[in-house]
Amino acid sequence: MSDAQKARNVQLDLNNEVFQKNWLDLDKSERDRVTDTLRKLRQLTWDRIYRDQGLKWEKVASVKPPQGIDTIYTLRITQSRRATAYRDGNFLRFLTIAPGHDAAYGKK
Repeated sequence: MSDAQKARNVQLDLNNEVFQKNWLDLDKSERDRVTDTLRKLRQLTWDRIYRDQGLKWEKVASVKPPQGIDTIYTLRITQSRRATAYRDGNFLRFLTIAPGHDAAYGKK
């Protein structure tokens, strides 16, 4: 990957139907916190996302990714919730917003 590619800000894909339902079903204050995190993500490069201690980007080993996706990751989308997503080139493609921390890892 070239230095120019590394320096580009991440592009967000918010078009997943499950992600949208999870987001829109949140109460207004929690929805606003998700929006704030999404605004932050748009300003970051991949390198900064990986290193950001507030986002806590983590690989999910306990859940088999859907067909066509190599690896699923979680990141802190609000103080109490994590989102699942995957990297596709320069896109961060969101899948879900978990109802609680453990749910993002497939635990009940």
